[in-house]
Amino acid sequence: MLSNDQAQQLLTGGGNVVDNNGDKIGSIGQVFLDDRSGRPEWVTVKTGLFGGGESFVPLRDAEVAGDDVRVPYSKDMVKDAPRISDADGHLSEDEEETLYRYYGTEGADYDTSYGDPATGYTETRDGAGHDTSGPDTDSAMTRSEEQVRVGTETRETGRVRLRKYVVTENVTQTVPVSHEEVRLEREPITDANRDEALSGGDITEEEHEVVLSEERPVVQKETVPVERVRLDKDTVTEQHQVDETVRKEEIEFDDATRTRTDGTRDV
Repeated sequence: MLSNDQAQQLLTGGGNVVDNNGDKIGSIGQVFLDDRSGRPEWVTVKTGLFGGGESFVPLRDAEVAGDDVRVPYSKDMVKDAPRISDADGHLSEDEEETLYRYYGTEGADYDTSYGDPATGYTETRDGAGHDTSGPDTDSAMTRSEEQVRVGTETRETGRVRLRKYVVTENVTQTVPVSHEEVRLEREPITDANRDEALSGGDITEEEHEVVLSEERPVVQKETVPVERVRLDKDTVTEQHQVDETVRKEEIEFDDATRTRTDGTRDV
């Protein structure tokens, strides 16, 4: 169980809530105090895009580490916790019982010295709150205000992949081909070729065979690399405006004769 001084340190330190593995869950939002004991009992952690949501986490077994508080629960368990509205700065017994059941704790019965379970008196770092030093320590009062802290988170927006597929197309090319044809030539006998002409035998029947040839197109295919394609990523930075409403506390000084409202701390 955290002390009031530790809770005040967490609220002013701008720390985070970390899970049982030491991973950041989100920034610290508010600390809720037990109505009767005034001791810290719940902490809210800002989750979601730009801290748009808050989850309640019990401080029963939490540990303070610098400006951070470590809780004995996983990040997913905290983010999936029942959503409880803290608009009125107070937790009802039913709401608290719902949270205790979710986290598997026994509620107020774990320490009877604190009496009733905490029902939601809140102390905030960023909003209207209650001084954890207690109402009886001195005449000082702490003034708080909300400050906007805008950050970014990376989330997946889509996936792109390279895929190859086969396209069949017809290729037409003209190839020159040649072939042999027979032609009959008659040559008169002259003195120059008389010896060749008379080298044959007597008059007989004779055949002479000539082989004719031709060219035919032959198609062969081979696979060759022609191009390399890759995916590259470029980071493009854009400017986005974020609007948020913030609250701040004003301290009012009353006496029998006058009332003064100031934005600074009066003691």
